[in-house]
Amino acid sequence: MIRNFLKIAWRNLARNKVYSIINITGLAIGLSCFLLITLYVMDELSYDTYYPNAKNIYRINTDIHFGSSIQHTSQTSDMMGQLLKKDYPQVESYTRIYVNDGHKLIRKGNDFIDEARVANVDSTFFDMFRLPAIAGDVQHGLDEPNTVIVTASAAKKYFGTTDIVGKTIEIRSSKNPFYKITAVINDVPHNTHFNFDFFFSMKNVDYKWGQASSHNFLTYIRLRPGADPKAFEKNFDTYIEKYVVPDAKRFMNINTIDEFRRAGNNLEYSLMPVTKIHLYSDRSFELTPGGNIQYVYIFSAVALFILLIACINFMNLTTARSANRAKEVGIRKMLGTERKGLIWQFLFESTSMVFISLIIAVGVVYAVLPLFNSVADKQMSISGLFSPYILPLLIALPFIVGLMAGSYPAFFLSSFKPVEVLKGRLKLGSKSGGLRSVLVVFQFATSIILIVGTIIIYDQLHYIQTKNLGYNKEEVLIIDKVYALSNNAEAFKNEVLKMPGVISASLSSYLPVSASWRNSHTFSRDAVLNAENGIEIQDWKTDYDYIPTLGMQIIKGRNFSRDFGSDSSAVIINETTAKFLGYADPVGKKLYSSDADSDGNTSAYTIIGVVKNFNFESLHQQVGPLCFMLGNNNYASSAIFKVNSSNIQSLIAQVETKWKTVASGLPFSYRFLNESFNEMYREEQRVGKIAITFSALAIFIACLGLFGLATFIAEQRTKEIGIRKVLGASVNSVVSMLGKDFIKLVAIAFVFAAPLAWWAMHNWLNNFAYRISIEWWMFAAAGAIALLIALITVSFQSIRAALANPVESLRTE
Repeated sequence: MIRNFLKIAWRNLARNKVYSIINITGLAIGLSCFLLITLYVMDELSYDTYYPNAKNIYRINTDIHFGSSIQHTSQTSDMMGQLLKKDYPQVESYTRIYVNDGHKLIRKGNDFIDEARVANVDSTFFDMFRLPAIAGDVQHGLDEPNTVIVTASAAKKYFGTTDIVGKTIEIRSSKNPFYKITAVINDVPHNTHFNFDFFFSMKNVDYKWGQASSHNFLTYIRLRPGADPKAFEKNFDTYIEKYVVPDAKRFMNINTIDEFRRAGNNLEYSLMPVTKIHLYSDRSFELTPGGNIQYVYIFSAVALFILLIACINFMNLTTARSANRAKEVGIRKMLGTERKGLIWQFLFESTSMVFISLIIAVGVVYAVLPLFNSVADKQMSISGLFSPYILPLLIALPFIVGLMAGSYPAFFLSSFKPVEVLKGRLKLGSKSGGLRSVLVVFQFATSIILIVGTIIIYDQLHYIQTKNLGYNKEEVLIIDKVYALSNNAEAFKNEVLKMPGVISASLSSYLPVSASWRNSHTFSRDAVLNAENGIEIQDWKTDYDYIPTLGMQIIKGRNFSRDFGSDSSAVIINETTAKFLGYADPVGKKLYSSDADSDGNTSAYTIIGVVKNFNFESLHQQVGPLCFMLGNNNYASSAIFKVNSSNIQSLIAQVETKWKTVASGLPFSYRFLNESFNEMYREEQRVGKIAITFSALAIFIACLGLFGLATFIAEQRTKEIGIRKVLGASVNSVVSMLGKDFIKLVAIAFVFAAPLAWWAMHNWLNNFAYRISIEWWMFAAAGAIALLIALITVSFQSIRAALANPVESLRTE
């Protein structure tokens, strides 16, 4: 029986080559998209799931609402983990990560290499995050200061081998330059929320320890099996009362956390499962750029819709050809074939076609996966299709899709009455036209939603690129790691400033883009800080030339000046800070800092100017309170140059030459500020590229389905068209007659798609504090594009039918 099914299936495929190619191509493209998105989704969901007891590991997050400022951070105090372990038996273990020291310069031969993937961690880190060791003792490798554990890639980079336990690396530091390598581990998997190559001992961190109200460490705890994380979170109020409030008394007149909260403030700690950090957390001081669970949902829906569109294609194309197989069904029924046998025959044919399409799809995925990885910023491999999570789906797909795609044709064709078929009285499609129209409406509704989504995403990205940010990001050259120059930093800046094309220069560690230095303290307009008058403000250390170099605007008062020695205790605030302080004219007023000295005296600063608000974080966030203070330029991490040169590469070469004269052996690293700005929206840009690609493919597959329906209708109305032409109908009128049905379907699809698209994109835009408005023309453009595509698709069959010889159309069979 199966051999007979195979023969019939092969003969039908060979007899209808064009139809078979279109059908298999549509399925193959749909399955390719489905498999690619499935790989993407599974990779996103796999982050941090492979550690032993991963379900019991949590990171402690902090939410601070103080004054009018709100902070959502991933950091806690240095002592929180050890105090929780001491006080609560539910805590089995804790570990910390400290990254505030930033990059490290590590010696290789006579030169130093800038390494960004570095961190200081506790000796318990590798007990919590079990990263496989190649050599050495990871459990106790960081018990002592001046020790380091490195990855295999780092070992090979610096020593050419992983057999390096006991050897020493040198970093550029005046305090602790030499570190003993105690272990080598396999490279950290890409699907984790940290990506370090060097793990230095926490005992080398230069930090003022024991301040429960300071938040500079990422703290992780592992709860004992059976412990309820929600119940455990209730202990945080007791922790705050016992440890944070007494420490906060150093700089604030506060006695209880309730007093703090009654003033409209709040401090909360919460547990976040480590397996959810990548997709659910967008807090400040994340170790790596995270994903977004919304995009996982969106792409999962897109994958399912594309697969459904491909199945709908199959049904429409198959029913469009049903007239050619009606006699076959009638004859086989007259010869005694049961309906059940016919159903199995058609399901076998559809499953076989899906199996062929699946083989092609896997080949397509293998071919395009490197390009998809580049666009999606992933490291997925074709072997992912054969993982325990995807392989069962891969095996089941031909049967699932074959059943979905072939069920309607199978039951429809097998229901033909042989007498009616053989007498020519069968009205094909009279009962099924409504269902086919519904399927096409679904296809184009999905396509319109994807088109609207793509238009809005790209319009938002264009808005981000063109919005007035309050500073100039164009033609701003950043030279990194100038702190390595120490006392020569100012001299280097002045030498570059003399070069043609360099307009102005500044030294600072703070830049108005993410992944830059950040620092905040509690300030007040009153000398005595309490729960009611405090404001958490970002305080940036800059020099005299920072504001003009970045093109910021002073709207009140003045900039820092070398002519005023008192500016060492002066401050420039932004508009948001001025609003929170409540001053109509803040210039000349005092601003008091919570950073008290050993006697408990707060620092007082005189406000000398107000800078117009500028977006110093991404446009996802509102502009918060910020102030500028003069800092020590010798410890600045970046040199900032406003340039205007027709030959920028020549200028960079000159700057590099000057660097090498003052920093022999140190790496030269540069970037442009607009590049760092664009990096903040890499996820949105990536989503935009993926969205437009899959939207185009979904539309292409939908067009194949529409082509099938046009073929079907043209076949069904052949005699009608012939009669109309004999009676004098023009080609245009016939084409118009056939096309108006499809216009109705697209119009109906638009009615359903528009509100769904508005709802989905409104929710997406809510992630941005600064965003575009959803305009009517976006929906009009999407509808027009869908309509144009539909008309172009059906025009071929319509014109062909209209130009057909009516004599052939009316000939008696």
